[in-house]
Amino acid sequence: MTFPILETKRLKLIEITHQHVEYLYEILSLEEVTRFYGTNRFTLPVEASRLIDMFHRNLLDKRGIRWGIKLKENQRIIGTVGLNGLQLLNKRAEIGYELHPAYWRKGFGEEAIKEVLRFSFNQLDLFRIGAVVYPENKASINLLLKLGFTKEGLLRGYIHQNEQFHDTYVLSLLKPEWIKSQV
Repeated sequence: MTFPILETKRLKLIEITHQHVEYLYEILSLEEVTRFYGTNRFTLPVEASRLIDMFHRNLLDKRGIRWGIKLKENQRIIGTVGLNGLQLLNKRAEIGYELHPAYWRKGFGEEAIKEVLRFSFNQLDLFRIGAVVYPENKASINLLLKLGFTKEGLLRGYIHQNEQFHDTYVLSLLKPEWIKSQV
């Protein structure tokens, strides 16, 4: 599969390669970013390198696609967005994303997610996009609800992070709902 490069007004969504290790490490080593991420914060750059390898394997195996979110104005990688648990046969995936805190509340996450949703429903012909979010992550829940996602329920003890089990909400957006919101 050729990597699909996507563009929005302010962003270019690109393939993450090993030349981006530094940016990815910088973002995922921050406690405020990983607090609700489902994994412990990175303490070594090699962890970012391994994650990039995993993103690449998932793409090759058609199990996921992860884009680097690059600002057009300065070419800086400010986060990632992508599809996890991609099942083309079942026409579903889960969306995941993170941004460097310096870029929070500026509309970049919303802009990137909207473009990934467009690609997912139009190009990949997915029917369902899910999201798994910690109940404490109010900003992410509010963003997903604003984008048309529906909160489906609570998954008890769903994620193990920092030696604790955490509940998560599951939210989803179905293709017919997304199409209706585009009018």
